Amino acid sequence: MKNVSKLTEGAILLAVFAVLMFITIYIPILGIITNLVLPLPFVLFSVNNNLKYIGAFAIAAVFISFIAGSLIGLITVLMFGITGIVMGYMVQRKASRSAILIGSSLILLVGLIITYAVNVAFFHFDFFKELIDLFKRSEAMTEDIMKSSGKTDQLKKVKQQYEMIFQMIHTLAPSLFIFASIFYAGLIQLICFPIAKRFGMKVPIWGEFRNLTLPRSLLWYFLIAIGANMLFHPQEGTFLYIVLQNAFYILEMFMVIQGLSFIFFILYQKSAAKGLGVIIVILAFTIPTIHYIIMLLGITDMGFDFRKRFMNKE
Repeated sequence: MKNVSKLTEGAILLAVFAVLMFITIYIPILGIITNLVLPLPFVLFSVNNNLKYIGAFAIAAVFISFIAGSLIGLITVLMFGITGIVMGYMVQRKASRSAILIGSSLILLVGLIITYAVNVAFFHFDFFKELIDLFKRSEAMTEDIMKSSGKTDQLKKVKQQYEMIFQMIHTLAPSLFIFASIFYAGLIQLICFPIAKRFGMKVPIWGEFRNLTLPRSLLWYFLIAIGANMLFHPQEGTFLYIVLQNAFYILEMFMVIQGLSFIFFILYQKSAAKGLGVIIVILAFTIPTIHYIIMLLGITDMGFDFRKRFMNKE
């Protein structure tokens, strides 16, 4: 009787996944929405079953996906299916929300890299090349406008700015993959978990952002990345240059997150309006000066535990 119940549950969830996958592949406009809930059937099945049943469910999903969508369907199920399985099984094992985010982000990162490679190899579509071409068209339009308005003296400066953008895209492509996978994993959690909760799944809750404290080891990695860059002075385009630039960029973002968390902590202690924190977050990612000030706050908070000192003063 138990096996019959598992088979029924699996069949229903596989049917739901097949419909969602079909919409995602063949109806692109709706697919933008449905791909965010593609992991949901896997989450719901994995949270209540052991690895044996989960494996059988995954194999059946791969078979259905390959028949319905060929190579695209296979990539889809491997990317979103495994993500859903990891999320559901980690919920079953009572993992924290942040641990689930890290686990699902790693799976999505691998999936994004594979998807990118397949697009380049089989469909001759390179996202980063298309992005650079888009900026080149923008550069050409800007030059035409400046020439027609008589501002030719500023053309050199504009060209330098666009060259910096092109170089940044080439160099920071790995970081873009990482942040895209984290953002996507967070968005999937944001959408799928409330739905899963309505089906009886016990969803772990997030801790308060103001209490977030990142590992102090990240500060040492950040200092090592800065020191290595100053010591070796790698040339642009070399492997070492790309590695150090991406490490610095990723770790810098962690410092900014730590700084924002510290600011939210202070605002909470002072009973400030919540809207003030939202304004600071927006300014942190739009105004470079404020961005670096918050980064320095994050570094000092991580290194000297300012929160503890602040609480002692209170």
